[in-house]
Amino acid sequence: MSLFDTLPKTAAEAHDWVWAQYAPFGEDLLARDLSGENLDAFMRDWTALSDVLSEVQSRAAVATTLDTTDKEAEEYYLNFYKTIYPNLAKLTDKLNRILIDSGLVPQNYDVPLRYVRTEVELFREENLPLITELQELTTQYDKIIGAQTVTWHGEEKTLAQMRPVFLNGSREEREQAFTLVKDRRLQDRQALNELWVKMFRIRQQMAKNAGFNNFLDYTWKNYGRLDYTPADVQQFHQAIGQVVVPAVERLNEKLKHKLDLDTLKQWDTEAKDSSVPHLKPFTKGDELADVSARIFQQVDPDLGGYFQTMRDEDLLNLDNYKGKAPGGYCTGYSMVKRPFIFMNSVGLHDDVQTMLHEAGHAFHVFEAADWPYVGQNHAPIEFCEVASMSMELIAAPYLKKADGGFYSESEAARARMEHLEGMLVFWPYMAVVDAFQQWAYTSGEAALDPANCDAKWTELWHRFKKGVDYIGQEDWVATGWQRKLHIFTVPLYYIEYGIAQLGAAQVWANSLTDQAEALAAYRRGLSLGNTGTLPQLFEAAGAKLSFDAETLSRMVDLIEKTIDELDATVA
Repeated sequence: MSLFDTLPKTAAEAHDWVWAQYAPFGEDLLARDLSGENLDAFMRDWTALSDVLSEVQSRAAVATTLDTTDKEAEEYYLNFYKTIYPNLAKLTDKLNRILIDSGLVPQNYDVPLRYVRTEVELFREENLPLITELQELTTQYDKIIGAQTVTWHGEEKTLAQMRPVFLNGSREEREQAFTLVKDRRLQDRQALNELWVKMFRIRQQMAKNAGFNNFLDYTWKNYGRLDYTPADVQQFHQAIGQVVVPAVERLNEKLKHKLDLDTLKQWDTEAKDSSVPHLKPFTKGDELADVSARIFQQVDPDLGGYFQTMRDEDLLNLDNYKGKAPGGYCTGYSMVKRPFIFMNSVGLHDDVQTMLHEAGHAFHVFEAADWPYVGQNHAPIEFCEVASMSMELIAAPYLKKADGGFYSESEAARARMEHLEGMLVFWPYMAVVDAFQQWAYTSGEAALDPANCDAKWTELWHRFKKGVDYIGQEDWVATGWQRKLHIFTVPLYYIEYGIAQLGAAQVWANSLTDQAEALAAYRRGLSLGNTGTLPQLFEAAGAKLSFDAETLSRMVDLIEKTIDELDATVA
């Protein structure tokens, strides 16, 4: 019987383990004289240990988001980062160095080895307590946002639960709701400013410890961005300004005409034509899951089977409630090779899109699960988002009730049109978020002053977000950076969505000529896990890693053409 046969078989068994119980497994790996004969066993045992610790960490993080008021869950999560994470990071660094120094390359490990070398280059033991401190501050952000509620018509509502008003309320109601939500957010302005300053100082110190001039350069490598540069992304920003911003201005002009308004205000930007019944796809998360299951079965029986497994194994948490962390995500549980989807659904079409999106991530987990070694199944995050965004588009033809979906034919056309409009609206917003963060982490000390952050965000907002009258809402505009959780919790992680959306648009374009082949290519890309470079993964899925105005323009033209066709169907 091998020592590694005594590892916990489930996360529940591992829940109460302390580092002293894991340490012998690490010592065993470190003591091996690595050779071609024992390389496979070394990698498999390392993977087994990594899977246990990864799943314990993931489940601990999930627990803190399911209930931000759960003190026990928060304490367990923070204790993991204080007592287990630093030891695990040091062990991983030593194992990485052993593998590199051996000169050996495990089968299908050329690409993961690039990331291993990067991890070795960046590792600094003095950063470990700083990472733990950042995790503590991240939970503070979640608690601040999770506690934000307003009273609307005598009922306490989370801010997410106010979204239907902006979609379907009268203009007077929309403005009232906007003012209520804005004022509630501004109550936490000072607290979020203080939190930002703390986080910023720590992040810059981490970069300095690792020998970098700024946190942008450090994070670029830390995120494994080995196939494109900040200059490529700046080119993308320029392309968005050139191609997408005018397209969104055209959308805003159409919306203003549909709503019969002289001026479009922020509270109008999501409003629907009052003469058309608003979309009510579902009421509760169980219904969302029921219908989504039918859609995925139509898309592909294997994908439908994956989703049913998630339902059977209680791997979905969909409804919004007070105390739940904001946002939505999909995470993976490494031991059981399963994904978990977290959402804040309130019965909107946006929730349908979120489900399709997160399910794409979940399908990625399933498709790449069989790679045997640590580091082989976690693709670069840019391609992970291709997996999710492509699924939003590939599944779109099955939204009709006739195909088991949510809507009538006319409603499905509206839903698809709104999704495509949302794609156009997203690119400029993404550019604001990314350009703001690039400025923040290369500005020296300037971003330590929240007033400078307000000013920079305002400048970028007016550069990329045109066609709306923001007069009188200067504070709302200026504090927009505080409303983007990625800026606080996963810094510099946002450009991935913009890059991936361009990749997903190309996958979708392929599906319009051959849905079956486009889906087959999509699944081939997912199945590669982390065994191809980013350009290779895009190519396998039928797309090209691009930042240029020409590629973007082709996709924007297709999106606008399809919107016009769908709009005619709705009318």
